[in-house]
Amino acid sequence: MGGTASTRRVTFEADENENITVVKGIRLSENVIDRMKETSPSGPKSQRYSGAYGASVSEEELKRRVAEELALEQAKKESENQKRLKQDKELDREKAFANEQLTRAILRERIANEEERAKAKHLAKQLEEKDRVIKKQDAFYKEQLARLEERSSEFYKVTTEQYQKAAEEVEAKFKRYECHPVCADLQAQILQCYRQNTQQTLSCSALASEYMRCVNQAKQVGASCVLKESPVNQVNCCALFEDVIFNVHSKVFCECGYFVFYICSKLFLFNVFTLD
Repeated sequence: MGGTASTRRVTFEADENENITVVKGIRLSENVIDRMKETSPSGPKSQRYSGAYGASVSEEELKRRVAEELALEQAKKESENQKRLKQDKELDREKAFANEQLTRAILRERIANEEERAKAKHLAKQLEEKDRVIKKQDAFYKEQLARLEERSSEFYKVTTEQYQKAAEEVEAKFKRYECHPVCADLQAQILQCYRQNTQQTLSCSALASEYMRCVNQAKQVGASCVLKESPVNQVNCCALFEDVIFNVHSKVFCECGYFVFYICSKLFLFNVFTLD
C-alpha cells in the first residue's frame, strides 16, 4: 500500500458538446487536454493512453493538472470578465454622457421654443394693444370731428341768420336813391371837342361856358336825385363842387340823405372860369 503507486486508471469520455471531455465528472476542453499532453513527464513508468486520447495518468497528477488548468481558465475568464466589465462600464459612461448631452440639447431646444413662443405671444399682445389704442384714438378723433362739423354748421347758420337780419335792418333803414349826371350831353360834346382840338383848347370855350350855365341852373333848380319807389319830385339835396385843373377830373358830389353818390365826368377844361 505505502510504496506502491496506485494503479487506478482514469477514463476519458466524450461529451455531447463538441471539443469537450469529461474526466471523473470534470468537463475538460481540447485545449486543456492538449496542454496536459505536452506537460506529461516522459519516463519508463509513464504510459500513453489509447483510444480517443490514448494516454493515462495517475489520479493525483491529473487532479493537480486539472486544478491548475481550471485555475488558469478561471483567471482567464475573470480577466476577460474584468475587461468586459470595464468595457461595459466605459460603454455605460459613454451612453450616460450621450444621453445627458441629448437631454441637455432637448432641454435647450425646449427652452428656446418656449422663449420663442412667449416672445411671439408678447408681440401679439403688444400688437393687439396698439390696435386697440389706434381704434380708440380713431373713434375719439371721429367724435371730435363730428362735434366740430356740428359747431361749424351751427355757427354758419347763426352767422347767416345774423347777416340776413342785419341786411334787412339796413335795407329798411336806408332807402335807395338814383342820381343822374348833370348836363350829360354837354359833357360828351366838351370831351369830343377837347379830343379833336388838343392844341387849341380855346376853341371849346363856348361849349364850356354853356356847360357852366347848365350847371348853375341845375344848382338853382335842384339836383336830379330821385328817391326810388317814392313820388317823383325835385329834392334840393345836392351841393356842387368843382375842381378845374388842366387834365384833372371834375367831380360832382350829390349828397342825398345818408348816402353820398359819386358822379364823375371826365372834363379836360382849361381856364374855364376865366372865360365866364
